[in-house]
Amino acid sequence: MLAVRETGPSRGVPVVLLHALGSEAGTWDDFAGRLTGRRVLAVDLPGHGDSARAAKYSLGAMADGVAELLGDQADLVGHSMGGRVAVLLAQRLPGRVRRLVVEDTPPPPLEALGPLPPSQEPAEPLPFDWRLVDPVMTELRTPDPAWWERLGAITAPTLLVGGGPSSHVTRESLERMCGLIPDCRLAVIEGAGHRVHGTRPEEFAAVAGDFLSRVV
Repeated sequence: MLAVRETGPSRGVPVVLLHALGSEAGTWDDFAGRLTGRRVLAVDLPGHGDSARAAKYSLGAMADGVAELLGDQADLVGHSMGGRVAVLLAQRLPGRVRRLVVEDTPPPPLEALGPLPPSQEPAEPLPFDWRLVDPVMTELRTPDPAWWERLGAITAPTLLVGGGPSSHVTRESLERMCGLIPDCRLAVIEGAGHRVHGTRPEEFAAVAGDFLSRVV
């Protein structure tokens, strides 16, 4: 069961907000407050915040859990890991994702990356389940040609938001991703870094909020 912070009207097409690895729903409080008149569902993904811990973790399982919240239609906003979950949902459920915003999300690499050292159990409790780090990071760093091919199945108008050179997510990778999604544009907020909605909340809200407000 996923914990959800719901704000705004109780009806209408919701905006579903998905956070990055190690974060939680509260990271979206500022952005959610700017979505005047919209029903907003900020989700604690599995193993994060107040959501249940799982025996095993994967991006696909996270997407399955979020799918139950979408109803007939929803707009999705995802940051980093949450962006990968949002893209999976848009690939799998094209009729139910109305608009898609993907914030500084690294796509799968084109070539295999070197293995990361195993994460060590922290000495003090974390606000998320440390056991999710290894499987999720491995999945994020593993080449997946099918993922790239399935970008063409996305029917939702899509906005990719990048944080510029100070982010580890390269503009080149975002441009390649954008070129494979049928209806997509890229907005780069220079100097924002990886956590765009946190470092540049007004600029992020301006570009993402405008995009979400457009009539499909």
